[in-house]
Amino acid sequence: MTDALRLEIKELIVESLNLEDVEPASIADDQPLFGSGLELDSLDALQLAVAIEERFGVPITDEDLGREVFASVEALAGFILRTKGDG
Repeated sequence: MTDALRLEIKELIVESLNLEDVEPASIADDQPLFGSGLELDSLDALQLAVAIEERFGVPITDEDLGREVFASVEALAGFILRTKGDG
């Protein structure tokens, strides 16, 4: 899994969710995106799912899968690599 992909995901999170007070580099790879982590909510999840599909061409349509995929940047990167067949 590449550092470049994880950084691109962090930048996408910050940009697509307009997280003005968050620097992409400050998001840890294993930091929870919801709950005690970045404190994202269900609306953020929907926006992020759309952004991920637009940027990487991988849809996240199942709610249970979404919970697993959006656990962290690391989980999201792994999902993208598996789905695209590159990992």
